Amino acid sequence: MSGAGPASPGRAAAPTPPPADRRRDSPAAGSPIQPIIKDVGEVYSRLLDHRPVIQGEIRYFVKEFEEKRGLRELRVLENLKNTIFETNERVLPKCEQAMQDNLSETFKRLQAANAMIHRLQERECEARKLQADKVMAREEKCIAHWEEFMKEQQNKRAEVDEEHRKAMERLKEQYSNMEKELAKYVSF
Repeated sequence: MSGAGPASPGRAAAPTPPPADRRRDSPAAGSPIQPIIKDVGEVYSRLLDHRPVIQGEIRYFVKEFEEKRGLRELRVLENLKNTIFETNERVLPKCEQAMQDNLSETFKRLQAANAMIHRLQERECEARKLQADKVMAREEKCIAHWEEFMKEQQNKRAEVDEEHRKAMERLKEQYSNMEKELAKYVSF
């Protein structure tokens, strides 16, 4: 930042020096006011014009910040580069080899487990089928037994009904005989 910036609010801008040709024509050019004007200019530049000091401080701060930051970022980038290189050259191949070894072993184990599960499922399916066949056979046997039982019950019922009918006939006959005999005795 050179000295041609906007003036800060509330302060008058620094007077720009008059062009060179005007200085020569200036009436104060050899007058006793000249040292006073010069002293006022020096007082103004020391007390009120802080731009050169601030610009120097800013340049110093920026220089220090960039140097320290630049070195720190350079070290961080160098560490990252070393870490990436080590990872790519050493760790990654080891990881790939371990992964390949473990994956092939794991794949074999998974295939063995899959085969075992398949066999278990087949056994379970056969057991269920056998169980279902047994249940069906039991049901058929129970149905046949029930039908036989029902036929037997109908036959027994028919026998009981026949015996009952015969007993009723005998009783009717017996009562009718008793009535006849009683009728013989009642007539007396």
